[in-house]
Amino acid sequence: MVKEKIRQAIEICKEKEVDVWLTFARETTSSPDPTLDLILGTSCTWASAFLITAKGDAIAIVGSLDVQNIKDHAPYSVIGYVDSIKDELIRTLTLNNPQRIAINYSTSDVMADGLSHGMYLILTDYLKDTPFLDRLVSSENIVSALRGRKSTAEIKLIQGAIKETLEIFDKVTAWVHTGLSEQDVAEFIRRHVQARGLDYAWDVAHCPAVFSGPDTAGAHASPTARTIMPGHVMNIDFGVRKNGYVSDLQRTWYFMRRGETDAPEEVKRGFVTIREAIRKAAEFLKPGVLGWQVDAVARNYITDAGYAEFPHGLGHQVGRQAHDGSALLCPRWERYKDLPYSVVEAGQVFTLEPRLTIEGYGIATIEEIVLVTSDGCRFLSTPQEELLLIAP
Repeated sequence: MVKEKIRQAIEICKEKEVDVWLTFARETTSSPDPTLDLILGTSCTWASAFLITAKGDAIAIVGSLDVQNIKDHAPYSVIGYVDSIKDELIRTLTLNNPQRIAINYSTSDVMADGLSHGMYLILTDYLKDTPFLDRLVSSENIVSALRGRKSTAEIKLIQGAIKETLEIFDKVTAWVHTGLSEQDVAEFIRRHVQARGLDYAWDVAHCPAVFSGPDTAGAHASPTARTIMPGHVMNIDFGVRKNGYVSDLQRTWYFMRRGETDAPEEVKRGFVTIREAIRKAAEFLKPGVLGWQVDAVARNYITDAGYAEFPHGLGHQVGRQAHDGSALLCPRWERYKDLPYSVVEAGQVFTLEPRLTIEGYGIATIEEIVLVTSDGCRFLSTPQEELLLIAP
């Protein structure tokens, strides 16, 4: 996978007219740069420079004790040093004479913001007496393309994580009942994760997140001791990590009261509104549209139906991480900086996850995962078409 992503990065450098993409890092087990998952696949200790060039070269300048480890994990021409990286870095840049050097900082995309402030100060100090200091630019467009344009192999790995997640959701549906707590449900899921030898897609404190009934704690909160009661809507937000790639899905259940054979109309209406908002967003999603435009399709559908707008973006990218950075399907809010104006590209994998409150019952939401194709998108997850009903 690392070889594949380095080859892809070379082509992206050519496309973006960047001569050298420089990742400058140290002690990456403690302070990791997110890009190294893609272009290195291991850690480095001393100050290290990973240069990928539009000419087709991949060069690593690393501490002497890291040389063999880097050679074992990635196809770089490796240069070792003992005293200081400065001389070898300047020599390598001088040989290539790049006019544009992309480094990993960004005000919008966390995945392109891996260069620490300290390492930035060191780098600029090294370059202060060279022409290269004035040639530094952000690598945001390179990182966005590299993370976003999923290869066939990456898509298969994401599908593997999705399959595991959906199977565990099926286990929940067959087992869950009223009288359990949110924590009980979370522990049931965690037992299945462990039995399958999987890991969690995000912080285990709220993976899974389980929300039952009205007045729930809200997204990104840990499961509570709240008891699931008849008449509750329950939502679970959950994903697994398998072979280095993750899933991120949500499903919604309704616990019927005694004598009910179906959910109340207001519950069904809320669920259907979410389902149709996702469908309409998926129909609109294609290469060339802007992230905020996709978000607006689902957001407007929900508000036109009389519900409050959801307090987050419609969807994020999924890959090595649950929130895989770069383009978002999100509203034009200040907190998202430039991301609402990101142009959707083929090969990107997004979640679609609107939500709404059904007063007196709980939160209705579905989260699906879609792949952007050359002329639209297709679902990688099997969409939830019907509300999951649990008999009393």
